Amino acid sequence: MNRLNLPENIIRFRHEKRLTQEELADFMGVTKASVSKWEKGINTPDLLLLPQLATFFDVTVDELIGYEAQLSSEQIRHQYADLSRDFATLPFADVLEKTRVLAHKYYACYPFLLQLSVLYWNHYMLAGTEEERRALLQEAVGWCDRIVENCSDVGVCSDAVVLRAGLYLQLGKAAEAIEELEPSADPSRLSGQNGTLLVQAYQLSGDAEKARSYAQAKQYLDLLNLIGDAILDLSLDERNIEHCEETIRRIKGVMDLYHLDTLHPNVAAQFQFQSAIVYAVNGREEEALAALRRFEKCIDKLFQPEQSGLHGDGYFNQLEAWIDRLPLGSMAPRDKSFIRQSLREALVYPAFDSLKEKEKFQKLVYRLTEGGGENA
Repeated sequence: MNRLNLPENIIRFRHEKRLTQEELADFMGVTKASVSKWEKGINTPDLLLLPQLATFFDVTVDELIGYEAQLSSEQIRHQYADLSRDFATLPFADVLEKTRVLAHKYYACYPFLLQLSVLYWNHYMLAGTEEERRALLQEAVGWCDRIVENCSDVGVCSDAVVLRAGLYLQLGKAAEAIEELEPSADPSRLSGQNGTLLVQAYQLSGDAEKARSYAQAKQYLDLLNLIGDAILDLSLDERNIEHCEETIRRIKGVMDLYHLDTLHPNVAAQFQFQSAIVYAVNGREEEALAALRRFEKCIDKLFQPEQSGLHGDGYFNQLEAWIDRLPLGSMAPRDKSFIRQSLREALVYPAFDSLKEKEKFQKLVYRLTEGGGENA
């Protein structure tokens, strides 16, 4: 909880109402000296006077005393998990109201507000109309604005800036996203080397364990970013089949080498899905079906309890401390039942229209969306 600011708040609220200490004392039934001591922090008002004082200033008792509710990292994760599960199982409007109540209650808990913005980004598509979806994204932008303007934690603010840029993209505001990201994302800037420098600094300071842990986390993220960039490359150049096949060949080698289908089945699935789109739009139906089958295998692993969260493996064996520091820890950002719903929408992608009549595709869709067995 942040420091209480009762003396400063009494002064501020009294000035806003253009009252003297004597006028406030008369209303509260105390002496002018008592009000003076409240404002100097020498004494505090009697507990029973706080509701009367708050009513007079037309604020809540929490606002009067400067109480700002905060949540621990573990509590934030718990709240996020509950809301994510609720979005998958309860009426959308009810969960939205619950989310907004929590946002209002913890409006000064900026790490929590950031994760509520992430929650909206992951679930806004459940809204009934395009207008409602855009309104939710804009609401999340507003939360990010508040974080950037008021939070003193540089890391949380940086995350809010990146998240806000992503929300702008979903809203079709490319210019705003470019303005947010271009200064810091330019590959030529020295900030791109800060991770390497930090590892070297840990090593030089004698903290070899921390250097190894951070270096491994950086390597892990660089691997995921490489796959993510390849997915973008395929989507940008999907009609250039020769270039795309070379990208698929190279990235498949990297994924096999690092066992990415087990290490991070979600990213692996995204790559296989984009590969299927490339093959489908170029009329390569058999290759598209093969990529979708690999996609299905990744999804199957994603639904296994031990694979659903963020984790390392025998090679990436020092990620635990880093994962534990993440805002959501190892937790998946979406509930599994919501993922099933997303799969239904993904598999009606127009690029797959030519596959709709094929029995292999129909069975694959059934298995993915209904949880059918291997022989379905």
